[in-house]
Amino acid sequence: MDDKSLIGQEIHSWKIPEREHYEHSVKWKITAGLVALALIALAVLTSNFLFALIILIAAFIVVFNEGEQPDLVKFTIGTEGVMLGDKFYDYDDFKSFSVLYKPNQDLKALYLDCRSSWRRDLIIPLLDNNPLPIRENLLKYLKEDLERTDEPFIETISRFLKL
Repeated sequence: MDDKSLIGQEIHSWKIPEREHYEHSVKWKITAGLVALALIALAVLTSNFLFALIILIAAFIVVFNEGEQPDLVKFTIGTEGVMLGDKFYDYDDFKSFSVLYKPNQDLKALYLDCRSSWRRDLIIPLLDNNPLPIRENLLKYLKEDLERTDEPFIETISRFLKL
């Protein structure tokens, strides 16, 4: 079965970066390095070697991804579900969706909340897309979560720290 038959009729599609990318200043890099070294020192002093290893791995990932631009992947909303890259998600996989649009906070995203606690919720940047037709079409397939008025705290922290 090919991608077209899984997704049904395509309603909306656009390309998004596979991950958020930030340009880090020299000041940011020095501060992050000092914080990482302090956390590693604290972990070693308290004999928490697993924490030290986690900090080292996280630092390695940040340094490794520093110069690379993320690839663009296609996100598609269809009549049978959504597709992110080559991964299909049936509408039954989600319990709800929400669209956050706060131009003053540079926040314009679609949140698809997975039913399974084992799966990560999908956070899709809307980029230059108008959120109203996207919302209107998703209402045909999913319940809207009107309680969500802000992005998840971890996303706010990640954006603030440029991670």
